[in-house]
Amino acid sequence: MSASGWLRLPAPLTRMGPGPRRLAALLSPGAGVAAVQVAGKKDRPALLPLDEGALEEQFVKGHGPGGQATNKTSNCVVLKHVPSGLVVKCHQTRSVDQNRKLARKILQEKVDIFYNGEDSLAHREKREAEKKKQERKKRAKETLEKKKRLKELWASSTHAHGETPGGSE
Repeated sequence: MSASGWLRLPAPLTRMGPGPRRLAALLSPGAGVAAVQVAGKKDRPALLPLDEGALEEQFVKGHGPGGQATNKTSNCVVLKHVPSGLVVKCHQTRSVDQNRKLARKILQEKVDIFYNGEDSLAHREKREAEKKKQERKKRAKETLEKKKRLKELWASSTHAHGETPGGSE
């Protein structure tokens, strides 16, 4: 293994490349947090970055399905945010690097919830999803009522003309 392999630092959680969206978000008045485009997600404000000095990281043996190879390797990441005392344990993949990134992302969301409570990004997204669900439910109910009224209107008009609902006599 080369020396650069030993000195490799974890990749940042957000893409900081130049782009019109990023530039517009930085230049807009009152922009406290810049919007970052995430694959598969609409523009949303980025979570505040974690201070690496405030984290304690451990690698422990894995668990769960996968047999001997999973249970013998230390690829499960335990990440602790010292100021808040929050602990995240991540063993979603066999790769330590991917587990480190996932653990940091999960911890970032938990720290946001811990400090911001109901104003956190996760709670806002949950409220928006619930609102959309209620709107869809309301539209479906209205459509069902319209269909029911149309069917009743059609049935009453066919009876008024002396026709049978099946067609011609």
